[in-house]
Amino acid sequence: MFPQKLTDSRAFEIAQALLGGFNRHYRLFRATSATAKQRFERADWHGQQRAQRERIEFYDKRVDEAVGLLEERFKASALPMEVWQQVKLHYIGLLTDHHQPELAETFFNSVCTRILHHAYFHNDFIFVRPAVSTEYIENEEPAAKPTYRAYYPSKPTLHETLCRVVTNFQLDLEFEDLGRDIDWVLHAMQRELGEFRWRTNFQIQVLSSLFYRNKGAYLVGKIINGFTETPFALPILHKEGRSGLLYIDAALFGEDDLLMLFSFARAYFMVDMEVPSAYVQFLRSMMPRKPRAEIYSALGLQKHGKNLFYRDFLYHLRHSSDKFRIAPGIKGMVMLVFDLPSYPFVFKLIKDFFPPQKENTSRELIQHKYLLVKTHDRVGRMADTLEYSNVAFPRQRFDDELLKELKHFCPSLIEESGEDLVLRHVYIERRMVPLNIYLQEATPAQLEHAVIEYGHAIKDLVAANIFPGDMLWKNFGVTRHGKVVFYDYDEIEYLSDCNFRSVPAPRNEEEEMSGEVWYSVGPRDVFPETFGPFLLGHPGVREHFMRHHADLLDAEFWQQHKARIQAGHVHDVFPYDAHKRFYARAASSTPLHPVDGAALMADAHHDLPVQ
Repeated sequence: MFPQKLTDSRAFEIAQALLGGFNRHYRLFRATSATAKQRFERADWHGQQRAQRERIEFYDKRVDEAVGLLEERFKASALPMEVWQQVKLHYIGLLTDHHQPELAETFFNSVCTRILHHAYFHNDFIFVRPAVSTEYIENEEPAAKPTYRAYYPSKPTLHETLCRVVTNFQLDLEFEDLGRDIDWVLHAMQRELGEFRWRTNFQIQVLSSLFYRNKGAYLVGKIINGFTETPFALPILHKEGRSGLLYIDAALFGEDDLLMLFSFARAYFMVDMEVPSAYVQFLRSMMPRKPRAEIYSALGLQKHGKNLFYRDFLYHLRHSSDKFRIAPGIKGMVMLVFDLPSYPFVFKLIKDFFPPQKENTSRELIQHKYLLVKTHDRVGRMADTLEYSNVAFPRQRFDDELLKELKHFCPSLIEESGEDLVLRHVYIERRMVPLNIYLQEATPAQLEHAVIEYGHAIKDLVAANIFPGDMLWKNFGVTRHGKVVFYDYDEIEYLSDCNFRSVPAPRNEEEEMSGEVWYSVGPRDVFPETFGPFLLGHPGVREHFMRHHADLLDAEFWQQHKARIQAGHVHDVFPYDAHKRFYARAASSTPLHPVDGAALMADAHHDLPVQ
């Protein structure tokens, strides 16, 4: 109920304390993101990965600090609900000219739901809907950078302008040959756009911060010509073996390339943003199919991404009538998985008990594995997860079979509260087609592609120091872009913690004919040659696997990668196909001739459609 008067002086002080906690969080978050530039310039790849991991933990630490402060100063959990209503109104007032109001609202929700019982989650005490608009927020301070810069090249100055676009980021390193790289970019632009008429409004808009992740810095923007907008991104890398020199590795164009770059299966970017909503709005204009929740998460603001996801989910529930069901596919031994057919996500609960073959598994261990994936580089091969506590679902939307399984396998995680079923802990992931099902239904061409992708997925995980543990087809999924992604994490390990061995030769005929393992096996021993019988029963699968990825069955492959990781090497795993890389293509191509703006233009007498 809306309060008639603001009568409690504590309410404003609590609102100020809450906003102070958020401001401290975002100040630290932004500082870590901003220093990604220095780490990139120093080629401090381990420092970059460490900063990415640590930044994920910032939010919960600041929430804990705020909860502790409010309890200490105001005995917050004992305050009457009328005070919390007034706190929210004061908080809204304090956000009027704030540059991150949507994130501050999410912070308010996080603190309040730690203090209040979940019965209050759907009422007036939290921000179920946004209260402060994020439209047209800009930092008006004189020295502030705009969200994006716009460049207006003429036909003869396009090359020069693109050079200036890159150098304006003031990276403290030289490019090996920036003019040559821009020639490559212009050739790629020519292939992408073809010949076109140069319209009056031709411009290049570029976001003011580079996007840093692992060993790359990405320049992100769009080309506007008439009514056509073409998104693009330029990956900037360090030249291998040439210390201190940079080069542009590729030119990515169009929504699909950007969706792969910002995939839910990759680590979060580090971006220096004063007004994150403006960045999200710009990126959404380039990727209209990507939910805002996933864009916020890709920028490292995953807590607000969770908040937006839940709002979208509630909205979908209001406008649908199908029921939650047990997810199709082979049932897991440690996780109960269900979905809503009309919604492209699955919901995963850790079971209360496990079968004998999982006797060394525990709830705490599984949660640790999921946290490992959250904080690790996912290299496009591990699905990100949204983790929720005390989430209320409408009970009537669960089918009877699912309710029965929930009560049997997860009784400690469910609570019936009126018409709601409250899940005390749940993971949510993007729904994919399980790879085992995909292979059963695939055409010959699809089967070959999927097997090749499966091997590439494992090799990308290996490069990121990840051993999946259980490599069965059912633990991988196929995305809408045809990428194979791993999503079953209960047996995941760091590759560097595993001991890869060849199966020793039997010493006698008795050992050779034995159906039992005759050699010693340590707790972290892995025998790659034994993968075959579990994976390669299908003749077609075996043929493609052995042609492209037979090395995965050789212990030496794993040992070599482990040795490189232990030596401190950080592998390159690119979020774009190899054929898009300029230098990979240049190795087998004739030299390029320079391209200027006029070469991209159609003859003025050609009758071309207006773009």
